[in-house]
Amino acid sequence: KGNGCEVFTTVAEAVEGVDAVVSMLPNGAIVDSVYAKDVIGKAPEGAILLDCSTIDVATARKVGEAATAAGYGMVDAPVSGGIAAANAGTLTFMVGGSDSDFARSEPILAAMGKAVIHAGALGAGQAAKICNNMLLGIHMIGTCEAFAMARKLGLDPQKFYDISSVSSGQNWSMTSYCPVPGVGPTSPSDNGYQGGFATALMLKDLKLAMEAARSSGAIVEMGERAKELYEAFADAGNGGLDFSAIIKTL
Repeated sequence: KGNGCEVFTTVAEAVEGVDAVVSMLPNGAIVDSVYAKDVIGKAPEGAILLDCSTIDVATARKVGEAATAAGYGMVDAPVSGGIAAANAGTLTFMVGGSDSDFARSEPILAAMGKAVIHAGALGAGQAAKICNNMLLGIHMIGTCEAFAMARKLGLDPQKFYDISSVSSGQNWSMTSYCPVPGVGPTSPSDNGYQGGFATALMLKDLKLAMEAARSSGAIVEMGERAKELYEAFADAGNGGLDFSAIIKTL
């Protein structure tokens, strides 16, 4: 807690006799610092280390390799689902690590989520999370634009939802997390865009995606534009609002 974060060390109830360290921290620099100073060499010998932070791929691999060299098993296991899924125990975990480390971590993660998917070697979980959240950011902006244009064309939002939610424009941002109050399942839009997945966190993930794109040579023009729009929205004082609140700009 000395550097503004928490590390949870637990003997996982899901697997008797297994020592595990589970962490979820704000960024790669803090993950690197905490594991170097407070976890590696301090955790029980042979423990499995599960980092559920969303950070850059390079740092995830660096920390994982250091942990492995010290005799620990380690996976990077970022999550998807937000606050509601965390409360309900229905998160999705995207896991990077060796086959053996994934096998040790899977029962622990399964106690907290509905899906635990092995994405590949160390860092693959972060790669999957970054790509997924870039797509989410793009979809949300497109969904907001469609609802705003539909309204200006005289369509009732509920009628547009009823049509598009069963047509080719259907996507998660519409049918599970609608940015229009009173339309679709209950979402942060029904609570003044409070709670949910903060704009500042979406922006963080989009920045990670842009860094990953540059380092890998990927072309992500829509991702870059989504980052610019969320950056402007956050800079206008909306970083604490749910990311679906970007509909306010339309």
